[in-house]
Amino acid sequence: MDSNSLFYSLELVAGSGNTLNVEQRTALQTSLVILKKNYKFHRVLFWGKILGLKEDYFIAQGRGEDEMKDKKTLYSFNCMDWMLLAPATDSVIEEVSKTAKGRFVGDPSYVYEHVEIHRPGGRDDAIQEEEEVVTKVNEESRLAVTVHRIDEEASVVPRGAYLKSPHGLVQINRSFGGLSHSEAGKLDNFLHFSKAKNLKKKSILEMGDLNPAIDFLDVLSDDIPKGSWSLQLECASRVLVLRSLLWPGLTFFHLPTTPQHGHIYIGDGRKNLDLPFML
Repeated sequence: MDSNSLFYSLELVAGSGNTLNVEQRTALQTSLVILKKNYKFHRVLFWGKILGLKEDYFIAQGRGEDEMKDKKTLYSFNCMDWMLLAPATDSVIEEVSKTAKGRFVGDPSYVYEHVEIHRPGGRDDAIQEEEEVVTKVNEESRLAVTVHRIDEEASVVPRGAYLKSPHGLVQINRSFGGLSHSEAGKLDNFLHFSKAKNLKKKSILEMGDLNPAIDFLDVLSDDIPKGSWSLQLECASRVLVLRSLLWPGLTFFHLPTTPQHGHIYIGDGRKNLDLPFML
């Protein structure tokens, strides 16, 4: 959610029971303005909070000219001192998926270890030596991978909120006035703010109904498993709230007929892998 309207936005998603205290809100109001100036970001978003056993990680994201590609992630323990997170590469994602289990500790230098025993194949019955392969990864890398995965799988924007130029530049649509009340009640009008994966699978007839300037993202209704989103109207039907059941703790809000929207994640950073069996 945008740092300029952080106080107001937090009240709209507080129905989930996850919010920030007064001290944290006040610290963020000051530090995010300084962060924007120091890193020369076009705008700064408060991404959320990942709960740890010792300390909690507060996450902020800075956006550049291209909203999708020019993106940097930072974390803090006290909402004042921010440290840059390295981007999650394919090799780091693979190491973290094999190694990191359980809750976050709250220490970026904490090391997770995973031991694999490789047995060389052979047809003879001779005793062969087993080889141990130890994979180590620190919690800072796990944090970067978790933020990347949540952005890929659960980051949400309303249809029309962003425009893609013919040159591939993704920017905020300044003329976006919000979805109507009838449109806001349909998952088809909400999109994943990440690189599209399902657009190429659509037929020519389906592609003919799409506007390439605004329909360059995947819709939530195509998500697998079906039913991984909870859509509700709150605050006397003035606010639409989407909650992810795949990543418990992620909440998105949108005020119909206004351009105001945003999402926040406050959770333990673990994916609900049992969801297909719960639906």
